[in-house]
Amino acid sequence: MNFGEKLKHIRTEKNLTQPQFAEVIGIEQSYLSKLENDKSQPSSDMFSAIVKALEIDPEVFLGDIDKNVLQTSLRHIPEVRQFLSGAVERRVHHAKKWLFGAACACAVGFALMLAANDGIFSPNDQYKYTSKGVILRSESDNVFEQFKEIQNLKLAANTIRPDEHARLLAEFEAARVRMITVESWGDRGSVFFEDAGNGRRKFELVDVRYVHSATNKVLQYLGALFAFCGVLAFLVEWRMRKAVGRIENTLI
Repeated sequence: MNFGEKLKHIRTEKNLTQPQFAEVIGIEQSYLSKLENDKSQPSSDMFSAIVKALEIDPEVFLGDIDKNVLQTSLRHIPEVRQFLSGAVERRVHHAKKWLFGAACACAVGFALMLAANDGIFSPNDQYKYTSKGVILRSESDNVFEQFKEIQNLKLAANTIRPDEHARLLAEFEAARVRMITVESWGDRGSVFFEDAGNGRRKFELVDVRYVHSATNKVLQYLGALFAFCGVLAFLVEWRMRKAVGRIENTLI
């Protein structure tokens, strides 16, 4: 919208003829006609007189006028220069908000991805433990290993025959060995014990494998999304900054 179009728009809103409107703002009808048809541009004093007579804030009056018109034919008016400077300040403030938001999004995104990778909120390592059987309360914690070692020593000392050695091992295994395996997302150490009936079980660590948990997958996707949004916001802000730079250059 040009200055003349804005002036005419105000007159039609007030349902006034050109002579009536000219009288309201204190100018000649012929001059009003030139202003409405953009055949003449108002001086600084005339612009101030017009907005004062219409009781309109200069920023409200200038808000709908094309920026190219403000930067060229109306630039000599102080209120116009002030309005354009205010627009630049608002854009700079908006750009700073974009930068802050983009930086926060990137920081949160990378933090989530690191947390997912390191298993801070949900572990990624799965621990596998096995137990050979129940250790009775009167027995040593290493009874399953010791029994076999004792029979091997007896066999080496020729106190038992090979067939008896094999029989004893088979009978012990059949009576006592009840192998079970448990998997845990938490590290319970190389060995831990659990009560079991008339004794307890000794669980030994046999394997650790990396398994990306579902929780960490979600965190990683969210982190990537936040980081992408942050980078996108930086690009948008960069484009906005270039636009602000062009406006500032026109005001120099």
